[in-house]
Amino acid sequence: MARCVIVGGAGIGCYQRIRDSLREDDWFVYCDGGLNHQRELGRKPDLIVGDFDSHERPVTDTETIVLPREKDDTDTVYAVKEAIRRGFRDFLLIGVTGERFDHTFGNVSLLLYLDSQGIPARILDDYSEMSIVSRKEAEVKGDCSWFSLLNISGTARGITIRGAKYPLENGEISCEYQYGISNEVLPGETARISVREGRLLLVRVF
Repeated sequence: MARCVIVGGAGIGCYQRIRDSLREDDWFVYCDGGLNHQRELGRKPDLIVGDFDSHERPVTDTETIVLPREKDDTDTVYAVKEAIRRGFRDFLLIGVTGERFDHTFGNVSLLLYLDSQGIPARILDDYSEMSIVSRKEAEVKGDCSWFSLLNISGTARGITIRGAKYPLENGEISCEYQYGISNEVLPGETARISVREGRLLLVRVF
């Protein structure tokens, strides 16, 4: 099945980086202000979702779900849940990190939500790519400047990092002590990361 791309309303500066990561068969959901990115991304929406407090409701034949402004789920959260309901099992989220830390953190938490259902997902922005390391070993190639492992959920144990400047064997990272920041892939290597218990946020920094 095609990958679902969720487009939020946060700022995007480097559209080329985003365009380079897109696939021809991606299925696009634009969330409210995310419609501002449509022209630069060059991709039409397959679904539009929003309460339209940050973008005028478009006049279009594209399927549009209008949400109330007072609700528990943000437009982005609703879009993810709706895409899951429609059977999507691979996600790319763009335009979801920016000036509003509360929205940014909430959207990063969507990676945990999707991971809990066994669904792979990434967040891509101007500076980094984010994903969750849990059940499967993760690889980091040398095409990033740094990578960091952050704990945003409980305590992660049995952490192993190989092929990196700062290796780790059977380590533990808690939410209170984030010592997994700014690691580097060794020249000519691919860093490999695994977690025995818990989950970590992997941030690849460009």
